[in-house]
Amino acid sequence: MDKEKLLLVEDDVNFGFVLKSYLEMNDFEVELVSDGKDAVPAFMKKEYDLCVLDVMLPHVDGFTIAREFRKINKKIPIIFLTAKSLKDDVLEGFKAGADDYLTKPFDSDVLLVKIKAILRRNSGNKLTLEDKIKIGKFIFDTKLRTLTCTGESHRLTPREADLLKELILNKNTVLDRNEALRKIWGDDNYFNARSMDVYITKLRKYFTDDENIQINNVHGSGFILVVVES
Repeated sequence: MDKEKLLLVEDDVNFGFVLKSYLEMNDFEVELVSDGKDAVPAFMKKEYDLCVLDVMLPHVDGFTIAREFRKINKKIPIIFLTAKSLKDDVLEGFKAGADDYLTKPFDSDVLLVKIKAILRRNSGNKLTLEDKIKIGKFIFDTKLRTLTCTGESHRLTPREADLLKELILNKNTVLDRNEALRKIWGDDNYFNARSMDVYITKLRKYFTDDENIQINNVHGSGFILVVVES
């Protein structure tokens, strides 16, 4: 079973390493970042289950980082760590997207309990995919990145496969275009958007043998994978 991944952003390097080691001892995979300006690039490199953010950071503060994280992933859980205990700061943290808030100094066991509680609460809503998924007449092998129908198989590129996974996870609902771009490409700029359109066209071509499968544009929003069950 894969370990749950945490992003820890803490500028006190000694404390950060101690906290990282403690969380790793409790079976988490932890990435430690010590400078605010490095937080968003680190966040975009991999998919995390939860982020722990110090508020007072060099170059970019934790509240600003949290808002940027929320633009990339609206649902990522965030816990703030701060030396500030003023009511206005606590409120600012929750406005920035905090799921919880700890004032320094704190007991690491308390942080661990909060992390586990949030992840447990979210686990019921977390969508995952099986290794092999049936889509109409097709079988999508997520590990081999193959799409097979009546003996004919297409090997998908990594981005084709990632895009198809996102469409499947949002099947019959709109996949937000910008959110998918940030998640798969790391940036929702014009050139990546054009690249996504090319991959959508390729996926549509693969599914032409099954009229019950359609990938439709939703103007101004994104795409929707429609599968009519026979």
